[in-house]
Amino acid sequence: MMILVINGPNMNMLGKRDKKHYGDMTYQELVSKIKSWGVERGVDIEVFQSNHEGEIVDRIQKMDYEGLIINPGAFTHYSYSIRDALEIVQVPKVEVHISNIYAREEFRKRSVIAPVCDGQISGLGFLSYILALEYVLCKLQIK
Repeated sequence: MMILVINGPNMNMLGKRDKKHYGDMTYQELVSKIKSWGVERGVDIEVFQSNHEGEIVDRIQKMDYEGLIINPGAFTHYSYSIRDALEIVQVPKVEVHISNIYAREEFRKRSVIAPVCDGQISGLGFLSYILALEYVLCKLQIK
């Protein structure tokens, strides 16, 4: 069983971004926590990050995974190509955000991605990922 975790633009800059919204954790630390979760549960985790919309669409379209977690970053608000790629994929999938996008600037409060995911978790820091992973694993075990 493999769960794909996709991180969009600027996520590779964690630790250097606004700590008020994103905390102190670096991207490498986030990836390490996600992979440790997988090892503890016997689940293969691939973490993919890109600042380029087309690369994210290409990775989604490979469909070589059983579950998907996505933090689309700024693409959350306007990427219909990522939205459409996700809509095609029939696996448990969750949109996540480290910060609470609904407590931020007005333009961040709309997601074109959430309607094609099973759910959205935001504002819980790196735990947003862990909770999403737990959900996806639970859905896969119920099948």
